[in-house]
Amino acid sequence: MNIISTGFHSVYGSEYRFRSQPQKNIFMLVLTKSNAVFCVDGVEYHTPPETFVLYDDTVIREYSADNSFLVCDWICFDKNGDNEFLDSLELPFNYPVQFSDTDFISNLIRNIASEHYSLGARRIKMTETLMKTMLLKINDFSGWHDESQQTVDPHYSALMELREKVYRNPQMKWNVDSMASDVNMSRSYFQHIYREMFGISCVADVINGKIEKAKEILSETSCTVSQVSAMCGYDNEEHFMRQFKKIVGVTPTKYRKKV
Repeated sequence: MNIISTGFHSVYGSEYRFRSQPQKNIFMLVLTKSNAVFCVDGVEYHTPPETFVLYDDTVIREYSADNSFLVCDWICFDKNGDNEFLDSLELPFNYPVQFSDTDFISNLIRNIASEHYSLGARRIKMTETLMKTMLLKINDFSGWHDESQQTVDPHYSALMELREKVYRNPQMKWNVDSMASDVNMSRSYFQHIYREMFGISCVADVINGKIEKAKEILSETSCTVSQVSAMCGYDNEEHFMRQFKKIVGVTPTKYRKKV
């Protein structure tokens, strides 16, 4: 596989819209770190952070910011004779997928971008190896369904809408009962289908949404840690700090100094 172009942690304004026509043998992967809008075959998907779309060479690639700035990683690549390798995988082409290990994929894209734009003698071999590692990781992820399953699943749209609402409103007191009620499901069934669809429990996902919002506020404002805690729905600042450090690896104050 040959890398045509790539970007890591690219940031675009609220008016940004990407659109390109399909090209034979050219594929593209987009991994978002903010809310985004994907349009695939005329269907518009409003997606939360940590969503990716892997476009094949048959559809128009179109995505944009969703009422705010857009942050994403992306790779455009030519399969360059690697048909047998790609055909051996069961990849989720041409629809949004929630991924449970985006840090792993994002780090691979960062390394791919670094190698691609370097002058190293073995950069082509390195990027090809990293690309195959990334695609194998996506292939092994069990949290996605094939497109036909999502199309006919009566709960798919409702759960996607709920998840977007959770990520947009981290200040709300989300719990299993309120979320299940939002989509008219029993508590036990809701927990089961949520994990099955997104590869993560609903409770853990609520926490992820709060922490992602906290990271955004810490990066872009001068709000105090106490204010950030309240804006993300925490009643206890100490609890927020412990949860933030557990997930991110550093305290909110240290995170702000790093970005």
